This record gives sequence, structure tokens and C-alpha cells, in this order.
Amino acid sequence: QVQLVESGGGSVQPGGSLTLSCAASGSIFSIGVMAWYRQAPGKQRERVAGITSDGSTNYADSVKGRFTISRDNTKNTVALQMNSLKPEDTAVYYCHAQVKLYSWSLYYTGYWGQGTQVTVSS
Repeated sequence: QVQLVESGGGSVQPGGSLTLSCAASGSIFSIGVMAWYRQAPGKQRERVAGITSDGSTNYADSVKGRFTISRDNTKNTVALQMNSLKPEDTAVYYCHAQVKLYSWSLYYTGYWGQGTQVTVSS
């Protein structure tokens, strides 16, 4: 019903930058919070940044001042600009969106993208 497709991952040297993008498509009436998570090998998935439909943002302490999340409500997209990347940022990054499928939906349903690999290494 709803698909989230991420793009923009890759390999970069420490100190470099990458921008991740995520597009939501399918049966969507509205989208609430959109967020980026990441999961490094052997670690639990952690929330990196989130943004509400009115543009309020929050970040994990580990990325504050380096990452910026943004969204385009007209296109159902969310982006994550990542600057000053560190080796510890290496992970698979996942997009998540809370979606109302219909105008009469009482609740939001969470959907995940398939993930995109980010590798920071010299």
C-alpha cells in the first residue's frame, strides 16, 4: 500500500558529506512524523532525526550540528543532509514515516524503507 524508497547512500571519507533522500508513494492521505534511523553492525537500530508535518525537528545528540533533516510535504519526501561525517556514522540508514491511509483513518501506520548503506572510511 505504501512504499518508502531511499537513495543517496554511498562511501565517503571522514569529514565528507552525503545527502539521503526518501520518497513515499502509494495510498497516502497524510503523513505525520518522518524520521531517519540507522543500524550499525551488531548494534540496535537508533533514531537519528525526526521532523513533524509542520517542520519541527529533533536530533540524536550524536548528530546535532552535523545532520539536517528536511521534508517536502507536497512531494511526500524527506531528506537527511549529513556533514562532517565520522567513521562511527557508518550504518544502514532507514527512512520511517507515519502514514494515514484514508481521510477516515483514526491512526497513523508506520512504514519503513529498505535501507541505504552509508560507509565513512579513509
